[in-house]
Amino acid sequence: MTASILEQDPHKLREERENVLEVAIGREVRAFRHQAGMTVADLAKRTGLSIGMLSKIENGNISPSLSTLQSLSHALSVPLTMFFRQFEDVHEAVHTKNGEGVEIERKGTRAGHQYKLLGHIGHNSSGVQIEPYLITLSSESDVFPTFQHEGVETIYMLEGEVEYRHGHSTFLLKPGDTLFFDSDAPHGPSKLNKLPTRFLSIIAYRQSR
Repeated sequence: MTASILEQDPHKLREERENVLEVAIGREVRAFRHQAGMTVADLAKRTGLSIGMLSKIENGNISPSLSTLQSLSHALSVPLTMFFRQFEDVHEAVHTKNGEGVEIERKGTRAGHQYKLLGHIGHNSSGVQIEPYLITLSSESDVFPTFQHEGVETIYMLEGEVEYRHGHSTFLLKPGDTLFFDSDAPHGPSKLNKLPTRFLSIIAYRQSR
Protein backbone atom coordinates (compact mmCIF):
# COMPACT_ATOMS: atom_id res chain seq x y z
CA MET A 1 0.00 0.00 0.00
CA THR A 2 1.10 3.55 -0.68
CA ALA A 3 1.96 6.06 2.01
CA SER A 4 -1.14 8.11 1.20
CA ILE A 5 -3.39 5.14 2.00
CA LEU A 6 -1.58 4.43 5.25
CA GLU A 7 -1.98 8.03 6.31
CA GLN A 8 -5.76 7.98 5.99
CA ASP A 9 -7.59 8.43 9.29
CA PRO A 10 -10.68 6.15 9.50
CA HIS A 11 -11.86 8.10 12.56
CA LYS A 12 -11.74 11.52 10.89
CA LEU A 13 -15.00 13.39 11.40
CA ARG A 14 -17.04 14.22 8.34
CA GLU A 15 -17.32 17.86 7.41
CA GLU A 16 -20.25 19.65 8.98
CA ARG A 17 -21.71 20.57 5.58
CA GLU A 18 -22.45 16.89 4.93
CA ASN A 19 -25.48 17.32 7.13
CA VAL A 20 -27.07 20.02 4.99
CA LEU A 21 -30.01 19.54 2.67
CA GLU A 22 -28.08 20.15 -0.56
CA VAL A 23 -25.68 17.28 0.11
CA ALA A 24 -28.52 14.92 1.07
CA ILE A 25 -30.36 15.74 -2.18
CA GLY A 26 -27.20 15.36 -4.25
CA ARG A 27 -26.51 11.91 -2.87
CA GLU A 28 -30.02 10.76 -3.67
CA VAL A 29 -29.88 12.12 -7.23
CA ARG A 30 -26.59 10.30 -7.83
CA ALA A 31 -27.89 7.08 -6.26
CA PHE A 32 -31.06 7.07 -8.39
CA ARG A 33 -29.06 7.91 -11.52
CA HIS A 34 -26.75 4.95 -10.91
CA GLN A 35 -29.75 2.75 -10.16
CA ALA A 36 -31.24 3.74 -13.52
CA GLY A 37 -27.95 2.95 -15.29
CA MET A 38 -27.57 6.53 -16.55
CA THR A 39 -24.50 8.67 -17.00
CA VAL A 40 -24.53 12.37 -16.14
CA ALA A 41 -24.74 13.05 -19.89
CA ASP A 42 -27.79 10.78 -20.19
CA LEU A 43 -29.54 12.61 -17.37
CA ALA A 44 -28.61 15.97 -18.89
CA LYS A 45 -30.34 15.02 -22.15
CA ARG A 46 -33.50 13.88 -20.35
CA THR A 47 -33.79 16.96 -18.15
CA GLY A 48 -32.37 19.70 -20.35
CA LEU A 49 -29.94 20.61 -17.57
CA SER A 50 -26.25 21.06 -18.29
CA ILE A 51 -23.69 18.46 -17.23
CA GLY A 52 -22.01 21.11 -15.10
CA MET A 53 -25.26 21.90 -13.31
CA LEU A 54 -25.95 18.22 -12.62
CA SER A 55 -22.45 17.74 -11.26
CA LYS A 56 -22.95 20.66 -8.88
CA ILE A 57 -26.29 19.21 -7.75
CA GLU A 58 -24.84 15.74 -7.13
CA ASN A 59 -21.91 17.20 -5.20
CA GLY A 60 -24.20 19.32 -3.03
CA ASN A 61 -22.67 22.57 -4.23
CA ILE A 62 -25.95 24.29 -5.11
CA SER A 63 -29.54 24.25 -3.94
CA PRO A 64 -31.72 23.03 -6.85
CA SER A 65 -35.03 24.79 -7.47
CA LEU A 66 -38.36 22.99 -7.18
CA SER A 67 -38.74 22.96 -10.98
CA THR A 68 -35.28 21.39 -11.31
CA LEU A 69 -36.16 18.71 -8.77
CA GLN A 70 -39.40 18.02 -10.64
CA SER A 71 -37.42 17.55 -13.87
CA LEU A 72 -35.08 15.14 -12.12
CA SER A 73 -38.03 13.33 -10.57
CA HIS A 74 -39.62 12.73 -13.98
CA ALA A 75 -36.34 11.75 -15.64
CA LEU A 76 -35.44 9.25 -12.92
CA SER A 77 -39.03 7.98 -12.45
CA VAL A 78 -39.03 8.50 -8.68
CA PRO A 79 -41.31 10.60 -6.44
CA LEU A 80 -39.89 14.03 -5.73
CA THR A 81 -40.02 13.35 -1.99
CA MET A 82 -37.47 10.55 -2.39
CA PHE A 83 -34.73 13.17 -2.81
CA PHE A 84 -35.28 14.22 0.81
CA ARG A 85 -35.51 10.80 2.48
CA GLN A 86 -31.98 10.69 3.98
CA PHE A 87 -32.25 14.26 5.22
CA GLU A 88 -35.57 13.64 6.93
CA ASP A 89 -34.92 10.15 8.32
CA VAL A 90 -34.57 9.79 12.07
CA HIS A 91 -31.63 7.50 12.86
CA GLU A 92 -32.05 5.84 16.22
CA ALA A 93 -29.51 4.38 18.60
CA VAL A 94 -30.37 2.22 21.62
CA HIS A 95 -28.00 1.99 24.60
CA THR A 96 -28.75 -0.91 26.95
CA LYS A 97 -26.65 -0.93 30.10
CA ASN A 98 -25.36 -4.07 31.75
CA GLY A 99 -28.23 -6.02 33.31
CA GLU A 100 -30.95 -3.81 31.84
CA GLY A 101 -32.07 -5.92 28.88
CA VAL A 102 -35.73 -6.83 28.70
CA GLU A 103 -36.45 -10.47 29.49
CA ILE A 104 -39.04 -11.81 27.07
CA GLU A 105 -40.63 -15.07 26.04
CA ARG A 106 -39.92 -15.20 22.32
CA LYS A 107 -42.16 -17.30 20.08
CA GLY A 108 -40.74 -20.83 20.10
CA THR A 109 -38.83 -20.32 23.36
CA ARG A 110 -38.28 -23.59 25.20
CA ALA A 111 -38.27 -24.22 28.96
CA GLY A 112 -35.23 -22.89 30.78
CA HIS A 113 -34.07 -20.65 27.93
CA GLN A 114 -33.65 -17.10 29.17
CA TYR A 115 -33.98 -14.56 26.33
CA LYS A 116 -32.90 -11.02 27.14
CA LEU A 117 -33.63 -8.50 24.39
CA LEU A 118 -30.71 -6.05 24.26
CA GLY A 119 -32.36 -3.38 22.12
CA HIS A 120 -35.01 -2.70 19.52
CA ILE A 121 -35.41 -0.24 16.66
CA GLY A 122 -38.70 -0.28 14.78
CA HIS A 123 -39.25 0.81 11.19
CA ASN A 124 -36.01 2.08 9.64
CA SER A 125 -34.64 2.99 6.22
CA SER A 126 -32.60 -0.22 5.84
CA GLY A 127 -35.69 -2.42 5.36
CA VAL A 128 -34.17 -4.91 7.82
CA GLN A 129 -35.32 -5.75 11.35
CA ILE A 130 -32.66 -6.77 13.88
CA GLU A 131 -33.28 -8.57 17.18
CA PRO A 132 -30.20 -8.86 19.45
CA TYR A 133 -30.59 -11.31 22.35
CA LEU A 134 -28.45 -12.50 25.23
CA ILE A 135 -29.46 -16.15 25.74
CA THR A 136 -28.64 -18.08 28.90
CA LEU A 137 -28.97 -21.86 29.19
CA SER A 138 -28.84 -23.70 32.53
CA SER A 139 -29.26 -27.25 33.84
CA GLU A 140 -33.02 -26.68 33.60
CA SER A 141 -32.90 -25.84 29.90
CA ASP A 142 -34.37 -28.08 27.23
CA VAL A 143 -32.56 -28.80 23.98
CA PHE A 144 -34.44 -27.91 20.81
CA PRO A 145 -32.56 -28.67 17.57
CA THR A 146 -35.60 -28.11 15.32
CA PHE A 147 -36.36 -24.40 15.82
CA GLN A 148 -37.15 -22.51 12.57
CA HIS A 149 -37.92 -18.88 11.76
CA GLU A 150 -37.37 -16.38 8.96
CA GLY A 151 -34.16 -14.45 8.34
CA VAL A 152 -30.53 -15.09 9.16
CA GLU A 153 -28.94 -15.48 12.57
CA THR A 154 -25.52 -14.97 14.12
CA ILE A 155 -24.49 -16.68 17.35
CA TYR A 156 -21.44 -15.55 19.32
CA MET A 157 -20.46 -17.76 22.26
CA LEU A 158 -19.61 -16.03 25.54
CA GLU A 159 -19.55 -18.84 28.10
CA GLY A 160 -20.00 -22.61 28.34
CA GLU A 161 -19.99 -25.19 25.56
CA VAL A 162 -22.83 -26.43 23.38
CA GLU A 163 -23.36 -28.68 20.39
CA TYR A 164 -25.50 -26.66 18.01
CA ARG A 165 -27.37 -28.22 15.14
CA HIS A 166 -28.14 -26.50 11.84
CA GLY A 167 -29.87 -28.61 9.21
CA HIS A 168 -27.95 -31.89 8.98
CA SER A 169 -24.75 -30.47 10.53
CA THR A 170 -23.71 -30.11 14.17
CA PHE A 171 -21.17 -27.56 15.41
CA LEU A 172 -19.29 -27.58 18.71
CA LEU A 173 -19.43 -24.01 19.99
CA LYS A 174 -17.02 -22.71 22.63
CA PRO A 175 -16.38 -19.18 23.98
CA GLY A 176 -15.28 -16.91 21.15
CA ASP A 177 -16.83 -19.07 18.41
CA THR A 178 -19.29 -17.62 15.89
CA LEU A 179 -21.99 -19.40 13.89
CA PHE A 180 -23.78 -17.55 11.08
CA PHE A 181 -26.65 -19.30 9.32
CA ASP A 182 -29.94 -19.27 7.43
CA SER A 183 -32.47 -19.56 10.21
CA ASP A 184 -35.18 -21.06 7.99
CA ALA A 185 -33.40 -24.43 8.40
CA PRO A 186 -34.03 -26.45 11.60
CA HIS A 187 -31.54 -25.30 14.22
CA GLY A 188 -30.90 -25.11 17.94
CA PRO A 189 -28.79 -26.61 20.75
CA SER A 190 -28.78 -30.40 20.60
CA LYS A 191 -26.46 -31.04 23.55
CA LEU A 192 -25.40 -28.84 26.47
CA ASN A 193 -21.82 -29.86 27.27
CA LYS A 194 -20.78 -27.17 29.77
CA LEU A 195 -23.14 -25.02 31.82
CA PRO A 196 -24.08 -22.32 32.30
CA THR A 197 -23.98 -21.39 28.62
CA ARG A 198 -24.39 -17.81 27.42
CA PHE A 199 -24.31 -16.53 23.88
CA LEU A 200 -25.36 -13.55 21.81
CA SER A 201 -27.99 -14.29 19.19
CA ILE A 202 -28.55 -11.61 16.53
CA ILE A 203 -31.48 -12.29 14.21
CA ALA A 204 -32.02 -10.24 11.05
CA TYR A 205 -35.05 -10.42 8.78
CA ARG A 206 -36.97 -8.30 6.31
CA GLN A 207 -39.25 -5.88 8.13
CA SER A 208 -42.90 -5.78 7.18
CA ARG A 209 -44.16 -2.52 5.74
